[in-house]
Amino acid sequence: MIQWFERHQVALYVASIGVAVIVGLTVPGIAAPAETLINPVLALLLYATFLGIPFTRLGAVLRDWTFLRSTLLLNFVLAPVVVFGLSRFLAHDQALLAGVLLVLLCPCVDYVMVFTGLAGGAHDRLLAASPVLMLVQMLLLPVYLWLMAGTDVVSVVEIEPFVEAFVLLIVLPLAAAILTELAARTRVVRILEAGSMAAMVPLMMLTLAVVVASQIAGVGAQLAALLVVIPLFVAFALIMFGLGQWVGRRGGYDVAARRALVFSGVTRNSLVILPLAIALPAAMDLAPLVVVTQTLVELLIMVAMVRLVPRFKHSGLAHGSA
Repeated sequence: MIQWFERHQVALYVASIGVAVIVGLTVPGIAAPAETLINPVLALLLYATFLGIPFTRLGAVLRDWTFLRSTLLLNFVLAPVVVFGLSRFLAHDQALLAGVLLVLLCPCVDYVMVFTGLAGGAHDRLLAASPVLMLVQMLLLPVYLWLMAGTDVVSVVEIEPFVEAFVLLIVLPLAAAILTELAARTRVVRILEAGSMAAMVPLMMLTLAVVVASQIAGVGAQLAALLVVIPLFVAFALIMFGLGQWVGRRGGYDVAARRALVFSGVTRNSLVILPLAIALPAAMDLAPLVVVTQTLVELLIMVAMVRLVPRFKHSGLAHGSA
């Protein structure tokens, strides 16, 4: 079963997104209930991901300061430079600018681990780095917003959604996974880990479907205004893909770690940032839809990366090429 899901996972993800688009556009009333399911479904997905991580090795991963430094360099030094350059195309529109800055300045700390694991990357290393990534983005986001957009945006951004998302999507699923392993005997843990692997693709399909179905109607209603940000999101992903490879090569990491860096650089914290964007004043009502648009673009990119990254032959991302 696991092999069948893994062999057909990309087609299954695309099918999930396609069905969700059709349902979300033809049944707009599904958006609100689907949106309430995003965090529970994502928490379940991460619980299954954490169950597949051997926590006996997590101590060594936590002490991997070299990888952490590379992750911080990629996400908080290189990425802001890229974001600043791309965002200048929107400097004339404060709502679009605010949405783009909010979502692109913050690295993902949740489903990036799932996609990284599906592509054979070191998702345990990203798990160990996630608390630091979350804390640093909370501290630096106001600074970067002030530098790139001015005080008007900084003054209305609330920090509480960061804390709430970190507890609901990282702390609780991680604690549940650790308690599960501690409470079960070794053989039961192996069964649970095998079950979590079998559940990964269906859970990812469910997550994609819920996110897309909840947001596609809003994006569709403002599509003409949002078209300008789509090329910027694609350009960001392509540039960060290249920078992730460069940082991985400079660090001399193995294949799995290089993949983790690439996924960390490309993937953004859109599901956590969305409440911050929603809290912005009415004059910036396009900002939340910009964040949602990035989510939809990124999901398609992630699906493609899960299939393509393991096939790279000369980038250090393919098996046996490091």
